[in-house]
Amino acid sequence: MIYIYYSYLSEENHESLLKNNLHHFSEEYQNKIRRFRRWQDAQLSLLGRILLFEGIKEVGLFCPADKEIKFTKYNKPFFEDNLIQFNISHSGEIVVCALSLKNEIGIDIEIISDVTIDDFKFQMTENEWSEIINSNNKKSSFFSYWTQKEAVIKAHGHGLTIPLKSFEITEDSTIINGEKFYLKEIKIDEKYKCTVSLKTNFNEVVLKKYIVS
Repeated sequence: MIYIYYSYLSEENHESLLKNNLHHFSEEYQNKIRRFRRWQDAQLSLLGRILLFEGIKEVGLFCPADKEIKFTKYNKPFFEDNLIQFNISHSGEIVVCALSLKNEIGIDIEIISDVTIDDFKFQMTENEWSEIINSNNKKSSFFSYWTQKEAVIKAHGHGLTIPLKSFEITEDSTIINGEKFYLKEIKIDEKYKCTVSLKTNFNEVVLKKYIVS
């Protein structure tokens, strides 16, 4: 079972979000949030934490909110006791958090924005680029591939040390260094593309919206 939680930013509820939730986390993290200059950046970070710990609670595990999140040398977050596998992503006004009880997981969300697609040609394989430029909606196709590739390297765990062009997405899967990864599009908002990746094929995915308060 894969659990995916998401939330939208809310300027109106920002102060109440801080008041009701920030004190649950470690003092170090509270200070980090207070150092942000923009309320959007503070809320994106805080919502990621809230989604993570609310998700852990809902799947039936116990985990105090001040539990330390560590990072690998490739900057992938994890719990030292392997309590649960998780990954967080945000773009625009949406934050997403994916949870798995067993498997390494990666998720990426991107707002479909006006980018110069040609600037990213060197990140795609020849077949992927052909699919993008021959698509009826080049922008949508590009962001589909982009979130797939980002989700895969996050699930793999070595991040951008893996060149995006070094592996090819084919029929919702790919192989990196002999390891197969599976992909699934998560439909949250028509203005965004979101993809989740696992080392095993997908069974049920639970998608749940978190309301800011």
